[in-house]
Amino acid sequence: MLARLSIRDIVLIERLDIEFATGLAVLTGETGAGKSILLDAFALALGGRGDAGLVRHGAEQGQVTAVFDIPKNHPAAKILAENGLEDTGEMILRRVQLADGRTRAFINDQAISVQTLKAVGAALVEIHGQHDERALVDAATHRRLLDAFAGLEKDVSAVEALWDARRTANTALDEHRAGMERAAREADYLRHASDELKQLAPKDGEETSLASRRTTMMQGEKIASDLREAQEAVGGHHSPVASLSAAVRRLERRGVNAPALVEPAVRAIDIAINALEEADQHLQAALAATDFDPSELERIEERLFALRAASRKYSTPVDGLAAVAARYAADVVLIDAGASRLKKLEQAAIEADARYAAAAKKLSMTRQKSAEKLNKAVNAELAPLKLERAKFMTQVQTDEATPGPQGFDRVEFWVQTNPGTKPGPMMKVASGGELSRFLLALKVVLSDRGSAPTLVFDEIDTGVGGAVADAIGGRLARLAGKVQVMAVTHAPQVAARADQHLLISKDALDKGKRVATRVNALAADHRREEIARMLAGAEITAEARAAADRLLKAATA
Repeated sequence: MLARLSIRDIVLIERLDIEFATGLAVLTGETGAGKSILLDAFALALGGRGDAGLVRHGAEQGQVTAVFDIPKNHPAAKILAENGLEDTGEMILRRVQLADGRTRAFINDQAISVQTLKAVGAALVEIHGQHDERALVDAATHRRLLDAFAGLEKDVSAVEALWDARRTANTALDEHRAGMERAAREADYLRHASDELKQLAPKDGEETSLASRRTTMMQGEKIASDLREAQEAVGGHHSPVASLSAAVRRLERRGVNAPALVEPAVRAIDIAINALEEADQHLQAALAATDFDPSELERIEERLFALRAASRKYSTPVDGLAAVAARYAADVVLIDAGASRLKKLEQAAIEADARYAAAAKKLSMTRQKSAEKLNKAVNAELAPLKLERAKFMTQVQTDEATPGPQGFDRVEFWVQTNPGTKPGPMMKVASGGELSRFLLALKVVLSDRGSAPTLVFDEIDTGVGGAVADAIGGRLARLAGKVQVMAVTHAPQVAARADQHLLISKDALDKGKRVATRVNALAADHRREEIARMLAGAEITAEARAAADRLLKAATA
């Protein structure tokens, strides 16, 4: 539910903070006091279209903050998770409108896109008025409302899963067929290429390895004589290691009598002997590397030539030949074993189609039955709203030739406003006043299913009075027992049923040089005065106050 709304520097509103409670909140006031401004500001916080004209004259920017308390697992929390935002239980939507027309959007003080803000706002609040078509213009919305009324969300999810499985099975079948057709067109070439590459047996990284080995062998041939000469000097017949070792032994025998003189020299000679032996090992390893069979070099060069020739032939780098070989081999296998695989995939696709079709048909039958129940429930609400001659109809058009993720059905709400007239889509047939009352009847029936937690009704009682206004007020109060309801109204019968009454007024500031919109929560006595004003107009009479008392008492009876 909406807990708090804060507005700064929006049109005539300089600074405004409103606390909201559960139940029905009504907003009343004189025409032009700023009720529309308040709703425009609220819509801005929910992701509505920005406009530089919303910024108060003289200010650089305006700002609207809406704070919501939401339960766990609410759809809005899922949207946050999908966008990497944390769900803290309290959701703070903030929109900054700059004077140059740009806007910035935030949720829980984290910058987000306006699209994300709009998605979250739509999950939290629905704003309805006589000319507001957002909740009803899309037939997909009608289908979701019918499914919510009938409690079919799990059935729809099951059909969506079967639709995905059906699509996956048919995609696999189509890809296999396309592969078989491609392979069949190139069968002879594929078999030849596959055999040739199979015989060549290229390996990833083989070219680099062979080229490196060839370079080493060719360079080693040039320096082999120098390596042998160095090795002979270090570890061969001319090596000083033997004479140095003998000298160390003689010094060690003499060192008993004069260790201070002998030991440093012995250590130094030991280091020299170790270094010579290590050098000898490296030289022997280098000689081993240069010791090669010329036929090996010839084989390497022939292999490189064959690999690079295949690379040019198949228009791919040498390191890509293994992948090409695997692909051609797979295509040959597809030719040889494709028919068997095709039959299995065709059977899998048929079974997936059948499972989806069975579930979609069952869902369609349930929707047809649920549509009748929805019609009955909505039509029962119409007579008190002075639509007793009207009829509400849920059209469920089932076309198995146009399947979709949610089944075969297209759902659309139709109405017949008078007997003998032609029924048609509610958005086209109903007038503004009728549309608002049809909408209210729908919302009452669907109050605990398929509804946002906060509903805003903008003057849906325009053009009606007396018993009809009272019926609207009664239904708004009933609706407020299940969701939070806010209503902008000029009907005293509606205002009398409020749990929270907010008066919107316009105050003169700076000796009349400018005005600002104010919102005050009315206590009992002030509520009576405001309702009396709504009944009587500019001059509040005793009769108007008495009538206001009667409305307030009747609302609490």
